[in-house]
Amino acid sequence: MHFEKMETCLHPNIKIDNLLPEIGKKEIIKKILAGLTCKNKYISSIFLYDEKGSRLFEEITRLPEYYIPRIEKSLIRNAATYLNDWLQNVNIVEYGCGDCSKISILLESISTENLNTVCYTPVDVSHSAILESANNLLNNFCGLRIHIVLADFVKQVGLIPGAGRRIFCLFGSTIGNLTREQALRFCKNVAGIMRPNDLFLLGMDMVKSREILFKAYNDSLNITSEFNRNILNVVNKLIGTDFDPRSFEHLAFFNEEKARIEMHLRAKKDIDTFSPYCSKKITIKKGETIHTENSHKFTNEHIKELAKTAGFEIQEIFTDEHNWFSLVLFSKYNQELPYHV
Repeated sequence: MHFEKMETCLHPNIKIDNLLPEIGKKEIIKKILAGLTCKNKYISSIFLYDEKGSRLFEEITRLPEYYIPRIEKSLIRNAATYLNDWLQNVNIVEYGCGDCSKISILLESISTENLNTVCYTPVDVSHSAILESANNLLNNFCGLRIHIVLADFVKQVGLIPGAGRRIFCLFGSTIGNLTREQALRFCKNVAGIMRPNDLFLLGMDMVKSREILFKAYNDSLNITSEFNRNILNVVNKLIGTDFDPRSFEHLAFFNEEKARIEMHLRAKKDIDTFSPYCSKKITIKKGETIHTENSHKFTNEHIKELAKTAGFEIQEIFTDEHNWFSLVLFSKYNQELPYHV
């Protein structure tokens, strides 16, 4: 994928490591065409987040129907209080960091005299977004050290640096965008690199009523619809097709059997398009769908099973009064923490 050229002039408290593997354009094109020419068509959700898609998602997080950020931020405040003095001489590693609003809540709980003992390590693929967040944080948290790591955190867990005690964070419903198998593999890998005294703070969206879930992914302003359909603009740029996003309708529903929200694009008419990288036309029949994203939801039993299978000990579960969202604090199984947390 393409990444912006890195600035040579950085704030002295910022360090950047680029661990991203080179992904050739041919591989990206092959991946997209494979999804559009198979029987059950799909486009990987990674292509939802171009510049426009990321902006639209930020708008989604401010919608009244999208409950996750509001609830999770209150739970992070609870977690920060619970951790209390533990958050010193520590490396805070945040996977898939996005904006800095959530990590700021943890940092606000750290006393000024302890802030210079903390290193924040954001891990993501977007250089420009992660650097913007880092600069914003340094404006608000004097003395904080930031070690930016450009990496695919799902596939490169073992490469993430960090000395001393660490708390790994994965907020939002990001874990739900992975398949159950991918989520378990990721958690096993996190457990595998955790050292004694390390912690893992994981956000998990819980199973709830269909009505609440439906509204969260089918908002009244149709911003989620625009976000979903924008993936076709990304595909057009990458493989030279001429999909018209207006020829598709946004479809999001709860698959009860798999306990997940599925997002699709459903064709309003028969569609034929061509790519210079494909010898045959791409045909989509009226009513046929392209699967664009999953968001798996969890139950308390899922949390217990994940901990047991991945090798975690549950230290605490922070949740709201309706159990709509949970923030789970894990330690590595069978290790004693010298701090009471």
